[in-house]
Amino acid sequence: MLHGSAALHAAVSTVEELGAPGFSFFMCQVFSPHTSSSFLFPLSSRQRYVLGDSAMHQMAQSSVFLSGMGGLGIEIAKNIVLAGVKAVTLHDPKQCETWDLGSNFFIRKEDVLSQRRRVEAVCPRVAELNPYVHVDMSSSAMDDNTDLSFLREYQCVILTETRLSLQKRVNEFCHSQQPPIRDNPGVVTCMDNQPHGLQTGQSVVFREVNGMVELNGTARQVSVLSPHSFAIGDTSQLQPYAHGGFFVLMKTPKTYRFQFSHNPFLKSAHQAPLQIHAAMLALDTFQEQHSRLPNIGCLQDAEVLLKLTEEVNATLRNKASVNPELVRCLSRTARGTLPPLAAAVGGLASQEVLKAITGKFAPLQQWFYLDAIEVVKPLQSVSAEEFFPRGDRYDGLRACIGESMCLELHKLRVFMVGCGAIGCEMLKNFALLGVGLAKSSGEVCITDPDLIEKSNLNRQFLFRPHHIQKPKSTTAAEATHDINPDLHVDAHLNKVCPATESIYNDSFYSRLNLVVTALDNVEARRYVDSRCVSNQRPLLDSGTMGTKGHTEIIVPNLTESYNSHRDPPEEEIPFCTLKSFPSVIEHTIQWARDKFENAFVHKPSMYNSFWQTHPSAEVVLQRMQAGESLEGSFQVIKLLSRRPSQWEQCITVARLKFEKYFKRKALQLLHSFPLDTRLKDGSLFWQSPKRPPAPLDFDLKDSLHFTFIVSTARLFAGIYNIPYSEKDLSEEAVTRILSDVNIPEYRPSEKVMTDESAKKPDQIKMPLSSEEEREAITQLEQAIATDSRLQLSPLQFEKDDDSNGHIDFVASASALRARMYSIEPADRLKTKRIAGKIIPAIATATAAVAGLVALELIKVVGAYEFESFKNCFFNLAIPVVVLTEPATVKRTRIRDNIYFSIWDCWTIFGHEDFTLSDFMNAVREKYGIEPTMVVHGVKMLYVPVMPGHSKRLKLTMQKLIKPSVDRRYVDLTVSFAPEADGDDDLPGPPVRYYFSRNGETP
Repeated sequence: MLHGSAALHAAVSTVEELGAPGFSFFMCQVFSPHTSSSFLFPLSSRQRYVLGDSAMHQMAQSSVFLSGMGGLGIEIAKNIVLAGVKAVTLHDPKQCETWDLGSNFFIRKEDVLSQRRRVEAVCPRVAELNPYVHVDMSSSAMDDNTDLSFLREYQCVILTETRLSLQKRVNEFCHSQQPPIRDNPGVVTCMDNQPHGLQTGQSVVFREVNGMVELNGTARQVSVLSPHSFAIGDTSQLQPYAHGGFFVLMKTPKTYRFQFSHNPFLKSAHQAPLQIHAAMLALDTFQEQHSRLPNIGCLQDAEVLLKLTEEVNATLRNKASVNPELVRCLSRTARGTLPPLAAAVGGLASQEVLKAITGKFAPLQQWFYLDAIEVVKPLQSVSAEEFFPRGDRYDGLRACIGESMCLELHKLRVFMVGCGAIGCEMLKNFALLGVGLAKSSGEVCITDPDLIEKSNLNRQFLFRPHHIQKPKSTTAAEATHDINPDLHVDAHLNKVCPATESIYNDSFYSRLNLVVTALDNVEARRYVDSRCVSNQRPLLDSGTMGTKGHTEIIVPNLTESYNSHRDPPEEEIPFCTLKSFPSVIEHTIQWARDKFENAFVHKPSMYNSFWQTHPSAEVVLQRMQAGESLEGSFQVIKLLSRRPSQWEQCITVARLKFEKYFKRKALQLLHSFPLDTRLKDGSLFWQSPKRPPAPLDFDLKDSLHFTFIVSTARLFAGIYNIPYSEKDLSEEAVTRILSDVNIPEYRPSEKVMTDESAKKPDQIKMPLSSEEEREAITQLEQAIATDSRLQLSPLQFEKDDDSNGHIDFVASASALRARMYSIEPADRLKTKRIAGKIIPAIATATAAVAGLVALELIKVVGAYEFESFKNCFFNLAIPVVVLTEPATVKRTRIRDNIYFSIWDCWTIFGHEDFTLSDFMNAVREKYGIEPTMVVHGVKMLYVPVMPGHSKRLKLTMQKLIKPSVDRRYVDLTVSFAPEADGDDDLPGPPVRYYFSRNGETP
């Protein structure tokens, strides 16, 4: 939604508090401001019903000055901020006093003790009430000599605790102000406080704005005010806003001009790029002077390069002195090659090439440096011999990280989950680094249950056309051996989930050094993360979406895990929005996708399930004829009564579906809610985001209508096993069939759902007419007589096969519904992406994340300090690359010096006769804490307040918890008594109970 501001001028409301405590007399004078071109989606829907839209819109454009932070003043401040005015300036020159504590609920004792000004104390607390209101403060004195011109910027002035003489001056000043036309910008505020995702300088095009129609179709440059609002320039000359409207980001071409410069960082506040730039220029000079790069481990070359760097740095007018350690690292590694860094920079550079070719996205501005100094810097003290070449494929790597680190990489045991785009890139990096090639201990274990599809080939670079329909994991393993024949790859075809814990059990994880995820879904990541935490194994995670990418490093006892943070769940589209009130193309696409699932997947599957339960049609017929009601029979009867048996009938069904979906639905809505329908508050029912539908008249000459009929008929023919030929799909043949189709007269009847919180019903049982029931019984009799199969053939939505008609149906149905609701349609590609839930992907981003992950792998192997690890978030389109330290693991205090984190797990070893009482005593003795409750999953083993639980103390642990065949232990949640009485019990870390003293399953 939008809100704007135009012809605004000063107003004044003076409030004076007089009289003794307990009795107050209030005088109020208000000069109402004149506003126009203002509109806002209210922050409070309930308040909207009280005040009405006009008042809400006006408030959202008003700035208020409030003087006096006593008890009255703070009440006013609280109320107007909650109401949602644009801005409030709180004024008060006084200091906090003890008596303020009895009247001002935002002043604290510490404010009094520290003698803070009242306005300083309350301002941040008032601001917290409503983040969409800008709250400012002023503590300057106001008296009869104060220049009041500053009040011109406010639309309302409120005075409390003010002398009458000053009240009069303020009153006269405000009333003397003529309503000037200010160049205040129109402001757009998003519906439901949704973030707009814009940046200052971008342009948007407005559509479907009611009232302020001049905005429609015009482009406006935006100035971001908050995550939920932005300014669009002067709207004072436009008509008053009524309702509705949305904006679309406009991609405007921009020309970039570059000039060669040795110092692109003169205005940069960051010293690292300047340092690296100077060192790289010096390295170039070194090569020019010596016709070579610095020798590995040569201290003399390092000092020469350092001197050159200092000279270059002076010419760049860089105030910061040169970092000698950085230059020496560069000298030592100049001859080396770090494959992961090459992969990361290669991804970035490749994206720049694509930008240059296509003109798509913003190019890099001059220079960009990506360093991995934290990888090589800790190795400065290692002897020079470690880095010398040894005549093998790892000399370039060895020059960077040394021989010992290379050997550690060779001995690594890695488990990688997923062999798609990122997995292929990671395997390539493993091969180049020599990961897991030591014969005695090293190995790379990979698993992926998927087969290679044609669509994988553009970014999963290990696969070729002849690999299509082959397993990803085994094919990737074979292809990786071409890169490094010494690599040991064990390829599996399994999912990593609870069902495969017998394979990927604790013993399996105990042999690993680290785990790498190359997955495309959150739930799988969460499961793998939980297994890594349980088994104290580091995890390297990454993912991409289009040009965006992220990497996350998870190290036991140092960092948070993947499950430590959760993104907010994706909001589902309300059922009534899909059913009756779509407003954007995503709604119509989801609606079409739902129609596909219901008609061609759910119903035929349900039909088949019924006949699996009732295999004898004769018995079903007898029971139906006897009037017996069978579970699910009403849907089966319905399908039987309408079951087509030949191609012509499939066309007829498709034509009736068109009539139902795109004409009768609109007629029904307009019958239930005519265009002039108004809500209880007087506002129009059909206003944004609700769009009134327009019934579509069928026209076979319209290609969209024809596509819908043919694709729908093909899908019905598919589930009913009805043959057809290419000739049957021609326009001539379809026209001939449709000429005989009788379209029943429309009669309004259906109740329209408008409740946004309503859920989609699992199944609405519609009673069949006696005629439909007789027809169903007749068809069932015929099916028995002809011995035809009662089974249907449910479809599975397949987005990648353009010949099956699936996307044809969804695209045409979505586009027709969009036309009915005047929604801008999507092209076939966008429809396929949304309907198929396709995650955008590009190889450049995949390469970059895989390279960045492999850099972290080296740090894990080298047991680097926490400060060395880096998470990364990037968007190659903008472009921006952000490297951050991982979040440190949080530690929870139980009492005294006892702390625990997600990585902690206490252990208790038992035996066959070990009782629950023995378990609790063991916990008490080993960890010095009094257990108050023991829970296994959702099963409560011991809760003292539960009846009969005290008797459980004598039961053995094996009787209370049946040992799993695959697990030699169980993880229990044990709560403990808090230090202070009255506090809730505290859950501690998992307590792993082993059923035998040696940890073996009994």
